[in-house]
Amino acid sequence: MKLSRKWLNEFTVIDAPDREFCERMTLSGSKVEGYEIPGGEIDNVVVGRVDAIERHPDSDHLWVCQIDCGPRGKFQIVTGAQNVRQGDLVPAALDGSTLAGGVKINNGKLRGVESQGMLCSLGELGLTVNDYPYAIADGIFILQEDCVPGDDIKKVLGLDDTVVEFEITNNRPDCLSVRGLALEAAVTFGTPLKLHEPVVKGSGGRVEDYLSVEVRDPALCPRYTARVVRNIKIEPSPAWLRERLRASGVRPINNIVDITNYVMLEYGQPMHAFDRACVTGDKIIVRRANEGEKMETLDGGARDLTTDMIVIADEQRAIGLAGVMGGLNSEITENTKELVFESANFNGVSVRKTALALGMRTEASSRFEKSLDILATVPAVNRACELVEMLGAGEVVDGTIDVFPVPYEPTKLPLEVEHVNRLLGTELCREDMVKILEDLGFTFEGDVMTVPSWRADVVHYSDVAEEIARFYGFDKIEPTLPRGDVAEGGLTPKQAAERRVGTLMRGMGYSEMLTFAFISPTACDKIRMAADDPRRNMLLIQNPLGEDTSVMRTTMLPSLMECLKTNYSFRNKNVRLYELKKIYIPTGNVLPDEVKTLVFGGYDDKLDFFSFKGDVELLLDSLRVRGVMFEAVKDDPSWHPGRCAKILCEGKTLGIFGQVHPEVAANYDVGQEVWAAELNFEVMFDCRAGEPSYEPLPRFPAVFRDLAVVCSDDVTVASLGSCIAEAGGKLLKLVEFFNVYKGVPIPAGSKSVAFSLEFRDDARSLTDADIDPVLANILEKLEAKLGAKIR
Repeated sequence: MKLSRKWLNEFTVIDAPDREFCERMTLSGSKVEGYEIPGGEIDNVVVGRVDAIERHPDSDHLWVCQIDCGPRGKFQIVTGAQNVRQGDLVPAALDGSTLAGGVKINNGKLRGVESQGMLCSLGELGLTVNDYPYAIADGIFILQEDCVPGDDIKKVLGLDDTVVEFEITNNRPDCLSVRGLALEAAVTFGTPLKLHEPVVKGSGGRVEDYLSVEVRDPALCPRYTARVVRNIKIEPSPAWLRERLRASGVRPINNIVDITNYVMLEYGQPMHAFDRACVTGDKIIVRRANEGEKMETLDGGARDLTTDMIVIADEQRAIGLAGVMGGLNSEITENTKELVFESANFNGVSVRKTALALGMRTEASSRFEKSLDILATVPAVNRACELVEMLGAGEVVDGTIDVFPVPYEPTKLPLEVEHVNRLLGTELCREDMVKILEDLGFTFEGDVMTVPSWRADVVHYSDVAEEIARFYGFDKIEPTLPRGDVAEGGLTPKQAAERRVGTLMRGMGYSEMLTFAFISPTACDKIRMAADDPRRNMLLIQNPLGEDTSVMRTTMLPSLMECLKTNYSFRNKNVRLYELKKIYIPTGNVLPDEVKTLVFGGYDDKLDFFSFKGDVELLLDSLRVRGVMFEAVKDDPSWHPGRCAKILCEGKTLGIFGQVHPEVAANYDVGQEVWAAELNFEVMFDCRAGEPSYEPLPRFPAVFRDLAVVCSDDVTVASLGSCIAEAGGKLLKLVEFFNVYKGVPIPAGSKSVAFSLEFRDDARSLTDADIDPVLANILEKLEAKLGAKIR
């Protein structure tokens, strides 16, 4: 909504500078998007009178003019325009002046003759013939305004205004009007508000003799008001009206159309004018459109209507689309002698759906869809008739047709002072609250207030509190602690674990990537997923952006590989990436299982199986996931069969890690070894140990023993370590692997594996007599279970 400050001053005089005005209006709830001065770029342009004009001595199309600019002096200006005559008043841009668009004008010579400026056209002042109908578009602007030589052209043409643009929320349609914003400004600045009440003199006659109105569906049209004007005179509007329309972003057309637009801007109530001669049977019928009905709107578009749409019709056809646009078959023309002013209230939802269905959102529909003040129709139509009489545009027939089947019941609310103060954290007295609300148009009977009809958004005491806070000043409300029981904030344990994972990954040198959850179906083939792998069963997206984003992923590996492919193609070296997001596993129900999954990996000259395994172990250890086992995987086609392992904990599979199969890397055009891990975050979280607790330093020393056993190559280090830990009992505190040896004198097909064992008792010092039986039990279990013998 654009607001002219000159127009605003007609209702309340605000002397504040533009910036202060905008800031204070924003603080009181009327958000300002910005402001502009229409003639802000124009400088040093004044009114000049052509005292003399003669042909240029060296040109057959140039004229040398002597221009009297009053107190500014007399100047010689050369022009090529052919419509300038002696005695004309024209805009003269003098030396050093600036025109619309930032164009600079300086003294110069045209074919040897000095020119001390330039005479201006409409376009050079940022105007059009709609703003000044008596002017011509392709010549000098010959002024017919009340002015004298030397006057500043900006004041003469009304370009010395400030236009403020407001962002109006959907719940405040009252502020889509000058009167509504004037009320807000008056309360904000504490200035008197002057609201004009329209006075229509009338010219006799009875409106009932000219027109009748029938509303067939009051739910869609709660109120319909109409007046008739006869002896119409179509002509341009006066300058003051055109200036206000131009400042509000509305193009002036003619006096009748301009009046309806002017009233819409002033009152926020859209209006329409019908040629009464086009209303068959002198009867207006507000009804639903008939099935298959068609009509042509004022913009020339042919519209196919449905029964959900409201139309204004006569006895034979539709002549207007209610709340959206009038019909071409009833438009006002130069031959119109009598017109009907329509000022109605239509169902906002219906208007919005109609405008959306027909793709023709208009200034009227954008207001009606927000549910307007039902009591504004009569004042608006009276204001239009008053303007008709003021402009001499016609004679208003006495009487008003007002179809208002269901009387308006105002909203009444109690003023709950304690509730308001408790909600705002203030200690305002009742008198202060009443003063603010009365200034806003609320009325009181005891402790019960009546909400004004234009404030349909106020339905609860919290809405009342907001109104009080807006004008008391949000900046004056002291911060206070919430009252009553308040839920504690903070992260859940799972959220804290997620953040911990991100911190750990970044600390290990991995950068976070962000990918879409939808991927291409071909991703399964690119990672060499087995044909019978259940993960190939992916959810299909009903409205995909394209084939490459048509299914929901069941594995994160393709997302990682796509990002690594991009980095490799950009020749980024030593890339490590991670992401903690969801995969989507179909369940046969409407919704899939959404499993949060961590994927990380990369390509790096320093990465190998053991260093990457170290990253995995560090991650699990930092999350307090204990008792982890690693099991070699050789049958997953996505991974290198000799450099891949499954991670187990408490009998659950945490995930898989290792080198991505070289063919998979080749499918993504990555020419290096790629190492990756895909871990189920939900299972990792469930396998965490309890919160760490304090344990004092041991009072007694530990005893260390090294143990080397010979076993088959098929026996893993992890299985040996688990067997030792199980057989060691309570005295064995720590088992650490430190060496594998193959060669003489170890037999072929066997290996020697060495461990360091730490024994301790918290109650006494251990001796060989305590440890030897434990070692004997460990060796017995190793031989029995794994065929391992002491070396």
